[in-house]
Parts: sequence; structure tokens; C-alpha cells
Amino acid sequence: MVLYRFLRALLRIFFRLFYRWQISGTENIPQTGGVIVCGNHISNYDPPLLGSAMEREITFMAKDSLFKIPLLSAILPSLGAFPVKRGAGDRGAIRASLEILSAGKALCLFPEGTRSKTGEVGKGQGGAAMLAIRSNAEVIPAAIIGPYRLFRPVKIVYGKPVDLSAFRGQKTNSEMIENATEAIMEAIRQLQAEHR
Repeated sequence: MVLYRFLRALLRIFFRLFYRWQISGTENIPQTGGVIVCGNHISNYDPPLLGSAMEREITFMAKDSLFKIPLLSAILPSLGAFPVKRGAGDRGAIRASLEILSAGKALCLFPEGTRSKTGEVGKGQGGAAMLAIRSNAEVIPAAIIGPYRLFRPVKIVYGKPVDLSAFRGQKTNSEMIENATEAIMEAIRQLQAEHR
């Protein structure tokens, strides 16, 4: 996608100049196959930050209200974003996510579902774990270590894939999803603690 690459180049300049970004662990991101990058969520800047730090193109869920804004509704699909209704089990978004992953593409999710006011990694929702188990996609934890302050460093750390092998190949239930979610969130917490 030409527009995606162009905007990614602009965002890289922006984050390098104004937030002195420091990136590590990109070698942990598989270059092929379905993958879910799961990050903590501290700012509206998080999606473009995580996406522009990667060489691989990545798709995002974006709240459906953004697609009602005329200019954004035209640009967002070109950036690989698709709408999700927050606060509800959006089957269309789940189906779209599974199609993206089965096509061997990358998807970025923020399992907390909302921004953390303290910067600490909170409790994850079950969507990312459920998608990972159903699609057999790799899960890459990502820690964003802020806060975002002009001309102060923001760190992005991509970790090694989360081992979800214990949860695959069996019928999913709420306890399994909860345990898999906690494994993902703990991996993000460890990255944050190690790289502060």
C-alpha cells in the first residue's frame, strides 16, 4: 500500500524528532504468517507508534465512530484499519480479524481495551487470546514505555512470541481464554519492567 508506506515514513520522522523513539526487539516479529502484536495502551499515539516502528505492514481495529468522520473514513481503510464497535461483541470485527490472520497478515491489538491512566499494564480483555487460539497466530508482546513528552524518549520493545501451546488444540472456554490473556499481559508487564 503506497499510502501506508508514505504515512509510515512521515510518522517515523515525527516520532524520531519529537519523541526520540527508541526501538528494540523488531527481530522478534515474524516476517510471514499470521501474527498479533499485543501492546499496552497509554496514548492515542500508540497505534501509529507501534505500526510505524515495524517493517511489516500491520492492520488495526479502530473504533467505528472514527469511520463517521468524512476525511478519516476515506483514509483509514488505506492504512489497514477496520471498524469495531466497542463495548459489544462485534462479530463482524472478529470475522474480519480472523480473515486477516488466516491470510497470513499482521494485526495489532491493545488487550486492555482502553488507555491506562497510570501507565501500568492493566487487566486484559479476552479478544486477543481468543483470536490467537482460534487462528493459531503468533502473539508478539509489545511494551510502550512512556510517557509521551516532547523531546523525551519513548521506548517501544517487541518481545519474543508468547507461548500459548498449552491452550491450542482444545475446546475454548472462559477459563482458558482468561489464562491465555493473563499470559499475554504478563509478557507485556515483564517487558515494561525490564526496559524501564
